Amino acid sequence: MSSRPIVQPVLDFLSGETPSVWFSTATLNISCLLIDHANCEKKAASAALGLIYKYIEHETMLQKLSRLAREELRHFEMVLSLMSSQGVDYEFVSASGYANNLRKSVRTHEPSRLIDLLICGAIVEARSCERFYGLSKVLPAEISELYTKLLQSEARHFEDYLEMASDFSSNQELDDRVGLFLECEYELIMTADPNFRFHSGLPS
Repeated sequence: MSSRPIVQPVLDFLSGETPSVWFSTATLNISCLLIDHANCEKKAASAALGLIYKYIEHETMLQKLSRLAREELRHFEMVLSLMSSQGVDYEFVSASGYANNLRKSVRTHEPSRLIDLLICGAIVEARSCERFYGLSKVLPAEISELYTKLLQSEARHFEDYLEMASDFSSNQELDDRVGLFLECEYELIMTADPNFRFHSGLPS
């Protein structure tokens, strides 16, 4: 069964797809890819938990974020297991600047800050899903199988974050802020990047 229907809403949401050269580079850097992917799953769980700690007054959001954090940690475990089966040691890999650069436009006052953080969460999840889809078509079978499995939940996470953001903003504000962050995000992935990472820009 094709994964295209699952990922299509993600492709429609993002400003553009990852260039093929990034996926070609990924096939030559599988160990780094898997290690950084494990790190990304940890950070995704941590980001959800951070929102849980800070915004305790929003019960519905807390419930969604709790489920999301548990799923991200389960994904972390799955990547660790794959690394073990592939003989990849979990070594230090520096983080890319992707997430920090994306969040530079986050507003500082509430609830605007919360809205922006949720939008950033949606975009990061969407880009991850888009890259899972591309990677599933070019990597060896065992690794490809994992990325295919992760597609559905990552696609759902992106929608969950957008839904949470919509609870605190008007439709117009949400559209405006999503547009701003999507433009910034696409610029990041199209910028030359000397270090290959899961969310890095164009290989240079």
